[in-house]
Amino acid sequence: MNQFFLSGLYIYPIKSLGGISLQQAKLEESGLQYDRRWMLVDEDGIFVTQRKYFELALLQVSISNDQLIVFHKTLPGLSISFSTDEDTGEQISVVIWNDTVTALEVNKTLSDWFSNFLKFRVKLVRMPSTGKRLIDRNYAQNDEIVSFADGYPCLLIGQSSLDGLNEKLREPILMDRFRPNFVFTGGESHIEDRFKDFYMGEVLFSAVKPCSRCVLITIDQQTGEKGQEPLRTLASYRTVGKKIMFGQNLLHQQTGTIRVGDELKVMRWKK
Repeated sequence: MNQFFLSGLYIYPIKSLGGISLQQAKLEESGLQYDRRWMLVDEDGIFVTQRKYFELALLQVSISNDQLIVFHKTLPGLSISFSTDEDTGEQISVVIWNDTVTALEVNKTLSDWFSNFLKFRVKLVRMPSTGKRLIDRNYAQNDEIVSFADGYPCLLIGQSSLDGLNEKLREPILMDRFRPNFVFTGGESHIEDRFKDFYMGEVLFSAVKPCSRCVLITIDQQTGEKGQEPLRTLASYRTVGKKIMFGQNLLHQQTGTIRVGDELKVMRWKK
């Protein structure tokens, strides 16, 4: 009988910037606390990501004493910080995929800092605490909401899935290419595809949709350089309906605290 345990727990406070590894995290209605609560948008309010601007991979984020710090991975002098509750109060209409939502610019200095880094005008915005961005109605169970994540509150990947992929690659890659929230040990590659309802600690989750992958996973998160892998290799054995799948998007039934070491107890399996 397989046992599954949470081995990695990650948040990505600013969408498309470096993630933070945690030992425990609060699970809120729209996902893990601080996860994708901030985002860069261009002058038209359209979201900006690594898919087009690979250099964003070089910006790392940390949180300390309610301050969010952004710093360059290889240029230690390039950094800036701000309070996690800071904003100008100015409401901005922003677009993320097919959704248009209201956001708040954090401050002009930050927007200028990111604009100088990217060499075009952007604003750093945050989602207000009252923000309600609904997930895809085709998969919603109870009008669930999401932050600035692509579509769902949390993403789960098995360590065995990455291990199986790395066996097929000439050069192994790290899990950070896939930007999961939860990584677990136990079971064979892609066993998470079969999860339906499961407890992680005391929180009940549902795996509602495989995660379709894009060019972002070809960007080395340490160097900001783009290649062809692992998308090319995954296409050879993980293509479903012309989409390449890796990991499972999750919905959760309640809030709570998630901790590394929590057991994942599968209550129902997909047929």
